[in-house]
Amino acid sequence: MRSPELAANVACNCPAAPPAVATPSDSERAAWRTPLELTVLGAIWGSSFLFMRVAAKDFGALPLVEMRLGLGALILLPFLWKARESFKGAIWAKLALIGVINSAVPFVLFAWAAQRAPAGIGAITNSMAVLFTALVGFLFFGEKIGMQRAVALFAGFAGVVVLASGKTAGASIGWAVAAGCTAAFLYGIGANLVRRQLTGLPAAAVAAATLGTSALLTLPFAIAQWPTHAIPAKSWLSAALLGVLCTGIAFVMYYRLIQRIGAGRAVAVTYLVPLFGVAWGWMLLGEPLTGTMLIAALLILGSVALSQRAAK
Repeated sequence: MRSPELAANVACNCPAAPPAVATPSDSERAAWRTPLELTVLGAIWGSSFLFMRVAAKDFGALPLVEMRLGLGALILLPFLWKARESFKGAIWAKLALIGVINSAVPFVLFAWAAQRAPAGIGAITNSMAVLFTALVGFLFFGEKIGMQRAVALFAGFAGVVVLASGKTAGASIGWAVAAGCTAAFLYGIGANLVRRQLTGLPAAAVAAATLGTSALLTLPFAIAQWPTHAIPAKSWLSAALLGVLCTGIAFVMYYRLIQRIGAGRAVAVTYLVPLFGVAWGWMLLGEPLTGTMLIAALLILGSVALSQRAAK
């Protein structure tokens, strides 16, 4: 899954939608529709860590990610075809680079982590992408960060330290936490690159292009590591859902949500993803809920909320 903060940054580059004429019935529908859609989207993106946890051990990280990238790109391909006149020449080199930074490598890191730690660990570290986006903007692009966001960053990193210190079934999860945080950091880099290099392009088309180029670049490595053993049906199903539902369909839902309510409100889904990620792992896989996970989640999500408030 991409970071919601990244998706918001990409979507801000979309051409403005024509203003809609509001009616009382529109307002009444929006009163329940927006919270429902945010909850459904949070549940879908949270389930991506469940599907990785199930499928990664049978596929391996690279083959699983290849399926995710390829299926996600196919779902979004109509958006790229519609905007194909805007995607010519040298822009494909930028798309390929951003795809590697923002899709291929982070997806592999999360899949690798899913082989070694509960689904909730990846979901919690994924939330750090919001903070890393601000940090990368400050370190490399001269953006101001402010005291409030600096405090948020320190709180978020404290949460990561707490999370990395925990154990599951007696085994350390530190390397899985490091992989998830590295993926979130790459999301932060990708968000800033998209914001500066791909301005004015339709968000869904950009997503299709970056996923597609990433799938092509990852393909040789995935073939080289394709498993020789039989893969259970549940892992095939999990891999398919990861690509079709959690990557392709979820992106379409999110971009439409942004178009209706704006990126600032839509990014609230960030807070729901780790909650659902932990809940799915606990309910469906029997994964434990530990005290360190709770403390870390509170610190990280609290820091994300503080960061968002400062940004506004």
